[in-house]
Amino acid sequence: MEFKALDVPVHYAEHGDGAPVLVLHGANVDHREMTGAMEPIFDDMKDHRRVYPDLPAMGHTPAPDTLNSGDDVLDLLLAFVDGVIGEKPFLLIGHSAGAYYARAIAGRRPKQVSGLALICPLGENVRDLPAHQVLTDSIDPGDTLDPAEESTFRDYFVVQTPATLERYQEYVAPSAELADDDGLARIGANWMFSTSPEKGPKYSKPALIVTGRQDSMVGYAGPWDLLKHYPRATFAVLDRAGHALPHEQPDLLKALITEWLDRVREHDSA
Repeated sequence: MEFKALDVPVHYAEHGDGAPVLVLHGANVDHREMTGAMEPIFDDMKDHRRVYPDLPAMGHTPAPDTLNSGDDVLDLLLAFVDGVIGEKPFLLIGHSAGAYYARAIAGRRPKQVSGLALICPLGENVRDLPAHQVLTDSIDPGDTLDPAEESTFRDYFVVQTPATLERYQEYVAPSAELADDDGLARIGANWMFSTSPEKGPKYSKPALIVTGRQDSMVGYAGPWDLLKHYPRATFAVLDRAGHALPHEQPDLLKALITEWLDRVREHDSA
């Protein structure tokens, strides 16, 4: 599917009907990574409309010269929300860089965003990063992946098993060839927002922050600082999980997302 937001054709996938859920992926992939992570969770729930856009310069969403910063992408996403979701309340989930945009959207639309879930959230305060450490290594990815893919897999996953290799091959690797490196570099050079996502009033609705104990890309120490702004947030640090947490700990993530959805329903009905 496609919606033109600020003259940029934003490609997106959509599943189900009901309360809207906007799901934002991280950098250097496309909507398929979060579709693979979230659809097994929402598949048993028949009352949510899941919307998965490709962020600019990834998947099938281009990054024209009008997009030069994180602020520009944020404006694009807000226009996408207006056109695809409208004025309805919606849930918001983001992974990595997608979580950075999700924080900003919630800051701009606190009344409309009824719940916020951040998975391995990228932020300005990245600190105390652990070294990359492979905890489980029961396969040789070189048997099935080309050298570039093997390097990416080894650097991304701390749990390297047949199951995580399969998820990588299905949900992560196919997006690499679609990435617009020039567009990503241009936006990435000015990725921080001009105003912090947490600059305004505290976000008082149910939130969830999930981090990986072995995440060497964004860590878990920096995201801990976000708790000051999200008084209704559950914060979880999962062992045996790096930045690829959605693939490495899918059962725990499902339990945490399900509990967060229960809190959102309770809050909405209060």
